[in-house]
Amino acid sequence: MRPVLYLLVAMVVMSLAFWAYRENYRTQDALNEMEDVQSDIAGLREELVVLRAEWAYLNRPARLRELVALNADRLNLAPITADQFVGSRSIDYPPPPVKYPPRRPENFVPPTDGAITDADPTPSEQEQQ
Repeated sequence: MRPVLYLLVAMVVMSLAFWAYRENYRTQDALNEMEDVQSDIAGLREELVVLRAEWAYLNRPARLRELVALNADRLNLAPITADQFVGSRSIDYPPPPVKYPPRRPENFVPPTDGAITDADPTPSEQEQQ
């Protein structure tokens, strides 16, 4: 009985060693992947800093004034004046949505001249004639 117990204990120890070995390599892979992601994030942050600097450089007021002066004839730009602004009461806002559709008046009579009735032939019947 003892040899079987020793064999069983040895197999348990070997399986635990194999599990620990696999977990070690999984952990190493996860750490390497995390380092890669962090380096990607750092690179993207550096790109963002450069892009913000370029945006600030391109949107300098002096440069924009120069571009407007160069292209004023093509763009038909004019300076903004105070008479171009209006009060909010002058703006035509869309009417509020209708909550319920309008109802027909009680004395409504549908038109009969030119109206299509059940006695009229269908388009396929008209083609046959």
